[in-house]
Amino acid sequence: MQIYFISIHLLIKIKLMYFSISMNAPLNSIQAQYYGFLQTFLLWKNSVLGLKQLKLPTKKTTLFNETIPDNLRLGKRVERFVGHELKQNETNEILIENVQIQNKKITIGELDCVLKLDKIPIHLEIIYKFYLYDEQVGTTELEHWIGPNRTDSLIAKLTKLKNKQLPLLYNPFTEPILDALDLKTDGMQQFVCFKAQLFVPYQKEVEFTLLNKECVNGFYIPISEIVQFKDCKFHIPSKINWLLEVHTQVKWLPYLLFLDETH
Repeated sequence: MQIYFISIHLLIKIKLMYFSISMNAPLNSIQAQYYGFLQTFLLWKNSVLGLKQLKLPTKKTTLFNETIPDNLRLGKRVERFVGHELKQNETNEILIENVQIQNKKITIGELDCVLKLDKIPIHLEIIYKFYLYDEQVGTTELEHWIGPNRTDSLIAKLTKLKNKQLPLLYNPFTEPILDALDLKTDGMQQFVCFKAQLFVPYQKEVEFTLLNKECVNGFYIPISEIVQFKDCKFHIPSKINWLLEVHTQVKWLPYLLFLDETH
């Protein structure tokens, strides 16, 4: 049983029962993060708002043997994980990653990845998010999903992808990058790799159809109601470790100490 709590600024994994960790689970933190990334599902299976997912070939656990700076934020870390996973298939050829498009000295955007998949050129945007379901926000299924700090939302990200990030491929300032790769936009396809963990309200049934239900990874409750778990122990992972699968080999906090840490 996996139980999560999300406050405005915090994701906390709560221990209510003994969680076992797979004997095959990696033990060092970067490999564990990569393993958690591999276990996260794509946010939708077909297309949403015309955005198509690139279905990566396998969720097989592989050794992540690249060096990552300790301060590399979660989103950039995931981009490195996606690149590494793509390289596991010899038919994939990554042409560029994280290339900034500039107008003189002004950055107007960034291409996450351009690759060839079975010789087909593809522009790929990579996203990893955490969303909770709040029926009080918006009026549609997609509008109900918001970020933990409530300043982010799924619909805002989808809109940005459609209107800004993917169209960057056709920007005149991108043309020199493509020319250097001997690519033309009319021969390219565009996809996203959009993975997410979803959290639903505690003890409430939530129905949704557009997103992948396998992405539901726990529940959330308001901080004012956390007292009902006062007999439990808590763990507060660093943000980059939000990727990790739930296990017991962590520092657990008693309820009162947890309250001190979160106030």
